[in-house]
Amino acid sequence: MEPGLYLVLLAAIIIIVLSILLSVVPVMLWISALASGVRISIITLIAMRLRRVTPSRIVNPMIKATKAGLDLSINQLESHFLAGGNVDRVVNALIAAHRAKIHLEFERAAAIDLAGRDVLLAVQMSVNPRVIETPNVSAVAKNGIEVKVIARVTVRANIERLVGGAGEETIIARVGEGIVTTVGSSDSHKDVLENPDLISRTVLGKGLDAGTAFEILSIDIADVDVGKNIGAHLQTEQAEADKRIAQAKAEERRAMAVAAEQEMKAKVVEMRAKVVESESQVPLAMAEALRSGKLGVMDYMNLKNIEADTQMRSTLGKVNDGKSEKDS
Repeated sequence: MEPGLYLVLLAAIIIIVLSILLSVVPVMLWISALASGVRISIITLIAMRLRRVTPSRIVNPMIKATKAGLDLSINQLESHFLAGGNVDRVVNALIAAHRAKIHLEFERAAAIDLAGRDVLLAVQMSVNPRVIETPNVSAVAKNGIEVKVIARVTVRANIERLVGGAGEETIIARVGEGIVTTVGSSDSHKDVLENPDLISRTVLGKGLDAGTAFEILSIDIADVDVGKNIGAHLQTEQAEADKRIAQAKAEERRAMAVAAEQEMKAKVVEMRAKVVESESQVPLAMAEALRSGKLGVMDYMNLKNIEADTQMRSTLGKVNDGKSEKDS
């Protein structure tokens, strides 16, 4: 083999070995750590590779923490990374808390991060309070007038209660409940319109931030509007319901009266049938009387004359009644 070819092959082997070595051993990261004052050995970086930990995800946050004057260890950051936490966010939160003179330990910050809360946002909210605006809360005063209230709640994150504390939804629900209670206890909606700060004072005095991850600093009423006359609306609906009940009862009585009338008509028809039946017996009785000699022929003729005279008088009476009605 020629010497030139041998040198080229040797150089290629050296380059390949160095590439593999540099991919396994993060030498540049180690140099950056030493230049920043972070004491870490090459063996520790190689062990991170073996534990499937990305060295840059540990070393870079460690460099930031060291430059910020925080006393953290590689083991703390690596254990938090292995637990599934966000090391960079935790370190940023610790730096922000350190700059703002807020006492925050690494263990608590790591617990907050593992609990699923944004620990950096919590520190920022501790420094810069956040304003939460409630939706339009509808409440009814004692005089039946609806009042619509929108409130702005200024809260500050309570780092001590971030783990296990309730969130913004609970704050909004409690403030809405306090608004409904305050307006509902007012004698008139005018009292609420004249003194909207009555709502904020009453609600703020209830200690609504108990058990939450926030501390309520103030509750300000942003808007108060008058809604519907709920009392009059309810009275109208009640009157309409009473009217329908009365109509139903009247209809029931009318149906009973109609049924009674039909029953009486049936009884009248029944009685008329009995009368007709009884009248049908008269000719038979007269015939029997004529045959037995109890009734003479002249007596029968006199009876017929009386019936004819009675019928004529009845007819003349009806005619005269008809003329009288026409003349009148």
